[in-house]
Amino acid sequence: MKLAAVTVLALSAALLTAPAAAHAAPSAAVYYVDSSAGSDSAAGTSPATAWRNLAKVNGFAFQPGDRIAFKRGGSWTGTLTLSRSGTAASPIVVEAYGSGNLPVIGGPVTNCVQVTGSHWFIGDLRASNCNWAGFELFGDNIVMDTIQADANVTGVSIVDGSNGNTIRWSTIKDNTKMSVLTPKEVNDDDDSGAFGFLVHGDDNVISRNVISGHYAFSYDYGFDGAAVEIFNGNRNRIEYNTTDGNETFTELGRYGTGKTADDNVFAYNSVTSTKAQAGFLVTRGALSDIGPVRGTVALNNSVYLPNGDGWSCDAGCNAGILKLSSNVVKVGKKVGYEDSFDTGNPADSADEDRGVYSGSQYQFTLGPNSVKADPLFTSATNLRPKAGSPALGRGAKTGFPYDLGGKSLAGLTRFDAGAYQS
Repeated sequence: MKLAAVTVLALSAALLTAPAAAHAAPSAAVYYVDSSAGSDSAAGTSPATAWRNLAKVNGFAFQPGDRIAFKRGGSWTGTLTLSRSGTAASPIVVEAYGSGNLPVIGGPVTNCVQVTGSHWFIGDLRASNCNWAGFELFGDNIVMDTIQADANVTGVSIVDGSNGNTIRWSTIKDNTKMSVLTPKEVNDDDDSGAFGFLVHGDDNVISRNVISGHYAFSYDYGFDGAAVEIFNGNRNRIEYNTTDGNETFTELGRYGTGKTADDNVFAYNSVTSTKAQAGFLVTRGALSDIGPVRGTVALNNSVYLPNGDGWSCDAGCNAGILKLSSNVVKVGKKVGYEDSFDTGNPADSADEDRGVYSGSQYQFTLGPNSVKADPLFTSATNLRPKAGSPALGRGAKTGFPYDLGGKSLAGLTRFDAGAYQS
């Protein structure tokens, strides 16, 4: 009735290998920017001779290996445009200096930080209160580390054609603006916004971030928002993130002739929210006007949504659309939905196995190694399983490169369901 549990080793080697960490080679030069004491007529090559304005940075011809250091506690209104390109060996680096809060690039403008070049390393920078994206990526092989994005429509936007980027160890929170918000009598299906990440590119890695508070009023849907929304993006990897208070953890779709959103993987994420419309994962098949979305994989995620729903695979669901393995999902409403619940045809089922599920409705058929049981989470926000949890020993070795809290799966013979391996 169900297919075998997903073996992630079958995915492409490109998917299983994250882009290399972009640590800079010795710099050609360091340029300092101070919003209060700087001067654009100064050399910019020391804190005492710092530049002042974004226009000076935007117009400068940075070279591979150069570093741009913004003073902590400073703030700038406008768009930081990073248009030059580094190299794989010598990316151009954005960083902070001094002490205090992260330097802030803010609105009101469309994008706070716009990266049109490739091979950048961006760290210790906050983007806040812009009318579209905190950070919008157009280039390739960009690494963002310990950034913050808040109070935008989307915290991070990765556009179509921006590939191989990594966003890690960052705080993406409370991006609650809507880009489209029209009354139902005008259009009853066009509201959009409140994204943590909006991904249109391919082969990107979103890893070890805290993503929270993406939940906004919608005329069409009551509320809208998502921690990670993927449209027309392929082979992206969403892993080890901690998310809370979002309307949906993830939704996937495709639109446009020849566009796809295939082979995206969600692994080892911790998902909590007390919102009334919270959901874990939404995908769809070929009968949807924004489908099919093929080859989505969800494995070893831990989910607790006391007022929400789990996963949904409709409009042509089958094993080639969604594969779930070793997930732990406790919700207040519907645990999962697949089309076979309505059609009675086993071919309309997702490939699901080794899960632990607790909720009020089950509109799917459990795999042979899945159970309906309380997962015994440590708490409502700590989703580690307690002793006696049915998640312990229920998982399977998938080949996904586990690395959480300094631990690996090397040498283990027992694998747990959920995001935490004991």
